[in-house]
Amino acid sequence: MKSKENQIILVGGGGHCISCIDVIEQENKYTIKGILDENSKQPELLGYPILGDDSLIEEYAKQGFSFLITVGQIKSASIRQKIAKQLKQHNATIATVVSPVAYVSKHAKIKKGTIVHHHAILNANAKIGEHCIINTKALIEHGATIQDFCHISTGAIVNGDCTIGANSFIGSNSVLAQCVIIGENQVISAGKFVKNNLP
Repeated sequence: MKSKENQIILVGGGGHCISCIDVIEQENKYTIKGILDENSKQPELLGYPILGDDSLIEEYAKQGFSFLITVGQIKSASIRQKIAKQLKQHNATIATVVSPVAYVSKHAKIKKGTIVHHHAILNANAKIGEHCIINTKALIEHGATIQDFCHISTGAIVNGDCTIGANSFIGSNSVLAQCVIIGENQVISAGKFVKNNLP
């Protein structure tokens, strides 16, 4: 029987949660206790119960469960930020989830609350902030910095020594050239190529 710290509560029960569940199951580090979602019309998702809404965060945090924010993020990180604030207020244990079929260099750093999806690659000296989504087949090259609450979407490429400001979204199959700096709260549309300012 795993301890409650190894049992995870997922906050958000939409489409992003479905992909997160698969990564969590494959990693086999956590047992999913259930999902908190105030908008759910169903009693379960992929066989896991909808336990209630976010008002239960305090109760489950006191019991020692771990949490992962599984609300998606495209235009804005505000919902994920609001949930993170609630979790912090209740001293909740925050999980970090990494797919067993992702490649994460031993020289890369990942902060709490982040999920790294299947076949993503994080090369040496990549730095990933808190509560980020590194989605399926995303590539984070050497020395790149991804600040808190960023979503690097499916197949996106962040080349060496780039910096992505907090709360930003990098769309599917976008390519950021080496040393590009993206500010906070930015949205890079899918398939876009972003040049750098190098001579």
